[in-house]
Amino acid sequence: MKARQGSRLAVLGAGKMGGILLQAFLRSRVVNPRSLSATVAHPERARLLSRHFPFPVTVDNRAAAERADVLLLCVKPQVVAAALEAISPVMNARKLLISVAASVPTRYIEERLPRGVRVVRAMPNTPATIGAGITAVCAGSSAGAADLHAARELFDTVGRTVVVDEKHMDAVTALSASGPAYIYVVLESLAEAGVKVGLPREMATLLAAQTVSGAARMVLETGSHPALLKDAVTTPAGCTIDGLMELEEGKLRVTLIKAVVKATQRASELLFS
Repeated sequence: MKARQGSRLAVLGAGKMGGILLQAFLRSRVVNPRSLSATVAHPERARLLSRHFPFPVTVDNRAAAERADVLLLCVKPQVVAAALEAISPVMNARKLLISVAASVPTRYIEERLPRGVRVVRAMPNTPATIGAGITAVCAGSSAGAADLHAARELFDTVGRTVVVDEKHMDAVTALSASGPAYIYVVLESLAEAGVKVGLPREMATLLAAQTVSGAARMVLETGSHPALLKDAVTTPAGCTIDGLMELEEGKLRVTLIKAVVKATQRASELLFS
């Protein structure tokens, strides 16, 4: 089933990520706007968004789920159980549920829905806002290749997608979903360093941001290992090797590794916190 072939799609929880995805779906027209609907938690917010979007926004998850063929579950992990309880009576094996709730396993969702409901789990990140995101998807026990394809078709509108085994989803959450925050710290530090050595702050920030962006593109577009690209910048007896020595002395490498490991451990706990 392809998302664009007349499917009715409901976004349950049109908050930060849900709103980003809705805007992308409208821009790309991967789904007909007349086939879209969304829900939020508060009536005032629903009224506001209904004036902004060309489709209905309500607070009724069950009614939205009943009308939809594909559901995008974008609520917080702590309220997933309540959302599933509300929609369970209208769910069946003809419906596809795609969950972006961090740390919520497909089995947890399947146990709270009728047998045979197809579940796909997805983990996007915030650069999806500008179409530069990365989303990992995995299939539940009843979902097949066509369901993964439908999910990828949706998330391709906000960047790249990859298929992973579900056992890796907490690591994905820690690396790519939390990762932008780590990179912002690195970028901010580079900009502060530029100010320290005399650059105007606006110029230092631009230089740092474009450098980070360009370095990432080099990895993506050349396919080269980051270590090889680093070596290409590091000339004998040059200034780069002195800078790298300071990074090693400050344990930047191991600190970033430990950040991802710690965030992975925390990701496995979110559902029950």
